[in-house]
Amino acid sequence: MRPEVIAHRGASREAPENSLRAFARAAELGANAIELDLHLTTDGVLVVHHDPLIHSAAGEVPINQRSSAELAGILVRDEPVPRFADVLTLAAERGLTVYAEAKGRGTGAAAARLLAHAAANGSVSGAVHSFDHREVASAGRAQPTVPRGVLEVAYHVEPAGALRDVGARDLWQQAQMIDRALVDATHAAGGRVIAWTANAPELIRHLIALGVDGICTDDVALARTIVDSAAA
Repeated sequence: MRPEVIAHRGASREAPENSLRAFARAAELGANAIELDLHLTTDGVLVVHHDPLIHSAAGEVPINQRSSAELAGILVRDEPVPRFADVLTLAAERGLTVYAEAKGRGTGAAAARLLAHAAANGSVSGAVHSFDHREVASAGRAQPTVPRGVLEVAYHVEPAGALRDVGARDLWQQAQMIDRALVDATHAAGGRVIAWTANAPELIRHLIALGVDGICTDDVALARTIVDSAAA
């Protein structure tokens, strides 16, 4: 099977990362899915931004100390910081799967609830993942039907162990740490391997040969071309 081409923060080489424009461009370039980062505002709204601080013309703005209304007028590289709900609407229109990384505290459960609602309406599919495995566990408690993933840099002796600990499906492993043994062990446990972040052609080809399930990349057009060529 072809691995999913997952646009890392959208088409981040062609538009400001984590913006609606970057996500729309990812779809145009042939991405199957988008990856994004989540934080919560003081009024409980999920917004899409990588860092806990927004670096704007007005200075550094801490997301978790502002309401969604206060953030609405702030631009980053001439793009507004989108609400997660708006990204889900765009993803539904463009046929994109959404992989949401829980960054701030409480974002895992909040993201799972929105994704469960979207799935129930048949509009978009998605999953929650995080380096903070407590957020992954929290997402599972909030909405057990929403798929979950764990982000890893280290190579575990038992790769699927981290998945079992929190009931996750996807092992998001740093691309350079992936080998056949890790892929086979994860698949044997019923899990999926998603490589992050792969941009070099030789690395993308290597990951396809290993049988990974998803390739998260900054270069959507390149990854799309290589994946399609490998399947031809």
